[in-house]
Amino acid sequence: MDIKAPSSHRQNLLLASLSDSDFALLQSGLIQTELKQGVFLHDINDDIETVYFPHTGMVSLLAVMEDGTAIEVGTTGRRGVVGAMTGIGYSRASTRAVSQLSGKGSKISAKKFEIAVRASPSLRELIIRHKESLLIQAQSSAACNSLHKVETRLCRWILQSRDHIESDEVNLTQEFLAEMLGVRRTTVTLVAQSLQKAGLIRYKRGQITIVDRVGLEKKSCECYRTIRNRIAELFNT
Repeated sequence: MDIKAPSSHRQNLLLASLSDSDFALLQSGLIQTELKQGVFLHDINDDIETVYFPHTGMVSLLAVMEDGTAIEVGTTGRRGVVGAMTGIGYSRASTRAVSQLSGKGSKISAKKFEIAVRASPSLRELIIRHKESLLIQAQSSAACNSLHKVETRLCRWILQSRDHIESDEVNLTQEFLAEMLGVRRTTVTLVAQSLQKAGLIRYKRGQITIVDRVGLEKKSCECYRTIRNRIAELFNT
């Protein structure tokens, strides 16, 4: 269901950061929409027709192989945007974007978004910085997936998800977690049980509750802190 709701669009923090003049360039084209879990916002090699600004929930960006296997290379939530590079003329999707955690958001057609960006150098700069933040995630994820143990990677992923949704309750199935981490479902179960036994999380089928965030961060690899700090520097937050 899509509805006009101008006052709600700035629940997305990227939209909230815009000057009134930049926001006005986008406002008439923005529509509030639901982002249901598991729904593809676009797939690899698609021509991107819609740009999304999440208010709640989380979107995963996946690299997809020829045999259909996929692994997460980045995430975004209410601090970001999906499909931003259409604003500077790059409309072909290089990743799959899937709504990983249900939420709400605003959307605008890629054509209207590009028109707005052409009219504003500051919007263009913001898009480039956002793309840089995704590149930081992709680079760190590639190193992390190659060098770090599943347990520390799962801790990183839980913490990143928590930062996006701003909640200690993360609702995900074993199947989703296994795909994001590039491992078997049984491996996810064993690692989650280990973290639960250590008192860091509570884990039920499809739901993770963070019990000890400080302890979880200590258990995580340095990639979580690296990504968080470098993106904060990029956006001066």
